Amino acid sequence: MPLVVLCGRPGSGKSRRAAELREALGGPERPAHVVAEAEGGRAELRAEVERRLSRRDVVIVDAGNELRSIRYELYCAARQAGTARCVLHCAGGAGGPDEPPFEEPEPSCRWDRPLFTVRGEEPLPLGAIRAALFESAPPPPHRATRTQPLQSCGFLHQLDRVTQDVLAAVLAAQRSGAQPGETIRVPGVAEGLVLSRPVSVAELSRLRRQFISYTKMQPSDENLPQLASMFLQYLSRSIQ
Repeated sequence: MPLVVLCGRPGSGKSRRAAELREALGGPERPAHVVAEAEGGRAELRAEVERRLSRRDVVIVDAGNELRSIRYELYCAARQAGTARCVLHCAGGAGGPDEPPFEEPEPSCRWDRPLFTVRGEEPLPLGAIRAALFESAPPPPHRATRTQPLQSCGFLHQLDRVTQDVLAAVLAAQRSGAQPGETIRVPGVAEGLVLSRPVSVAELSRLRRQFISYTKMQPSDENLPQLASMFLQYLSRSIQ
């Protein structure tokens, strides 16, 4: 059954909206589960969402989901499960200085649509949300279940090369004496990576494999310019 991904800054009312959605979308024949942000961070949240996704239940993700890469992972999970989904942006709130930057969802991005936005005490657009979740056509078969088109080979090659380049830059910076809290720069990428602690080669390699496994579910030339940025965001959220 469908997946509802909430996103927004701290204090924007996500938990209240999640409770409203659970009440409105759930029922005896269609249980609704709220999956909240966990101490295990991004990986644990994703694992719990994947565990809950089924043909019968509604899953509501009550978390900041502030980065495009996080929402992309949840999009891939829904596609793999063959279920409808939507994004609810709770506008407002104010992030503190220690909060990660919030990347506004964009309806032009397939992983951010269908997109609904509510502010303050605005009522939820429940009719439109129900239509998106329960009346839309089932998603087409996931590419992972079909023969990959030849053009995706170039995407996968680029994905492999870009993630290797990012890891090489991070490891080189650590060998050069970069300390926790310093910004690590990757050539050709505007944003940097700030690590809270040293990270081993084994951990970085594991995170790279995880990122590749999710990203290659939907090989698309649209993502090519963003691959390095998405991987840096993934590392930033996964290394805590």
